Amino acid sequence: MIRKLQCDDRNRLVDLIAQIENFNDEEKKVAVELIDEAISNKDQDYYNIYVYENENDIIGYYCIGKRALTDGVYDLYWIVVDPQHQNKGIGKQLLNHAEKFVQEKKGRWILAETSSKESYASTRNFYLRNKYSILAEIKDFYTINDNLIIFGKYIK
Repeated sequence: MIRKLQCDDRNRLVDLIAQIENFNDEEKKVAVELIDEAISNKDQDYYNIYVYENENDIIGYYCIGKRALTDGVYDLYWIVVDPQHQNKGIGKQLLNHAEKFVQEKKGRWILAETSSKESYASTRNFYLRNKYSILAEIKDFYTINDNLIIFGKYIK
């Protein structure tokens, strides 16, 4: 089941984020900050978080929000699946839910940014398998030899 974030979900999401080896400490800190913002400021709509719950355990989530100064472009900030449950279609279900969310909001585009590091190859392949295109690549963005890759999908 995919449902909206609840306050009681915070600790489980923090634990989940901690298990993701690809995320460095700063990335983990930012991911938790977005969760805290979504929980503490119920009126905000720029961090929309949905969790994937199975048998009363959260095993994945995504965070999406409308890009400032646009009328229909959404940033997919995070999509995270528990390492023990990866490669079982959960990420695809979360991504499909995010796309439906954007459609319901009359959005046109979903953008997702990721790293060019080899450890992110499965992430890049995930987007390509789900019909996202590479829209841009910025050399040495995060660090030397770690490019920013921007994926996008036009939502009809």
